[in-house]
Amino acid sequence: MTDSIAAVAAAAPEFGSTEPRRRARALVAVADALTAAADDLIPPAMAETGLPEGRLRGELKRTTVQLKLFADVAAAGAFLDVRLDAADPDFVLGPRPDLRRYLVPLGPVLNFAASNFPFAFSVAGGDTASALAAGCPVLVKAHPGHPRLSDLTASIVRGALAEAGMPADALGLIHGQDEGVAALKDERIAAASFTGSLRAGRALFDIAAARPKPIPFYGELGSTNPVVVTAAALAERSPQIAAGFAASVTGSAGQLCTKPGLLFVPAGADFATDGFGGVGPQRLLHPGITEGFTRRREQVLGTAGVAVLCEGSISGDAAEPTLVETDLATLLGHRDTLADEAFGPLSVIVRYDPAMPLAPAIAELVEGSLTAGVHIGSGEDSPWLREVLGVLGDRAGRLLFNGWPTGVAVTPAMQHGGPWPATTNPTTTSVGTAAIGRFLRPVTYQDCPAALLPPPLRDDNPWHVPQTRSAAGESATWGSLA
Repeated sequence: MTDSIAAVAAAAPEFGSTEPRRRARALVAVADALTAAADDLIPPAMAETGLPEGRLRGELKRTTVQLKLFADVAAAGAFLDVRLDAADPDFVLGPRPDLRRYLVPLGPVLNFAASNFPFAFSVAGGDTASALAAGCPVLVKAHPGHPRLSDLTASIVRGALAEAGMPADALGLIHGQDEGVAALKDERIAAASFTGSLRAGRALFDIAAARPKPIPFYGELGSTNPVVVTAAALAERSPQIAAGFAASVTGSAGQLCTKPGLLFVPAGADFATDGFGGVGPQRLLHPGITEGFTRRREQVLGTAGVAVLCEGSISGDAAEPTLVETDLATLLGHRDTLADEAFGPLSVIVRYDPAMPLAPAIAELVEGSLTAGVHIGSGEDSPWLREVLGVLGDRAGRLLFNGWPTGVAVTPAMQHGGPWPATTNPTTTSVGTAAIGRFLRPVTYQDCPAALLPPPLRDDNPWHVPQTRSAAGESATWGSLA
């Protein structure tokens, strides 16, 4: 393990100083190599995770798309955020020196791979792609749920990097919980990313913060993803909402961080739940998830005031969906057993009185989530609805209208993050182009001789990256645009 850290750290200076377009071409090469190896990657992925072939092939495609997206981000160069302030002897606050600012790579990144996305949030997933695009070499701590797939993926990525003229050690791989903790404590690691449970994520977050030199720790930890359905929405399309809810909760055996865990539905309104009963057993990813889901399911089913709509079952490593219903008062009284995330095919329907305010209860019950959603009627608007939207918007990174949170688009405007405990840093995202910002820091050169400037800060701009310039004399007109 020490050798792996040393190798990744040794690659950092060369890799971080490489022109972004060269890194971009390397990311495309990695994407193409993974695509070409699909028939070799899918069988071990299926064997180790139990996920179906169609889901895995779609996820592999998402992974290669992510790599190509960040290749374009790197090639464009805007992520460097280059700002050039010309020296100004007449600056309104006194003479201004020549100032040139841009973003530089943090250094080696430790990525704790996730179990539920063995491609898209694992060895070559979004965290790795965004860090590599930023110029940071990555040490991946493989998830024990798919070790053979991790080894194979790492081999393909390293080979593609080398073929593209990049150091193969820009990506390293380690296995084991103790090895991961030791790497997190190693002074050569400059930042870490994590997707997993609240308990494990908080423990790692504390380790990162307790280092002699603390480092950024970007953790995705847990999310209930509440969804509110209004009476007007049910009156218009109740069957469609019910079908979408069942598909969102049971897809991938409910092992998605954006699964809707709480569905608020008007009391007395008809809402079909037969879509849950037709879903057969699905294999859970690994014994740890089975154990955790079994425990949460028993807590929910054992709570007084809960009606079981679909009991489901757990047999070995396979689970059937479980759906329960309760009222708002019971949820408020038993939030300790009902309001936490259940990672697996389980959700709670909460009946509320549409004539009474709902926002205060949501504010009391719901912690930070990756997502929140509302289903509303055509043209629906009211103070009641706006109050609900205000509370949900305060607690989520993505607010959905008339849709379901499972299925995260890989695109520039995506926000996949939220307030604690959804993530450890609510200002960042792990999906979308803004994810690159997690692995960069700013540095300014003041009155630096032209010959010593890094390429992005030079006036001749050899990397052809966007540069924002502030000319001398501009300060005299500040405020005129207001």
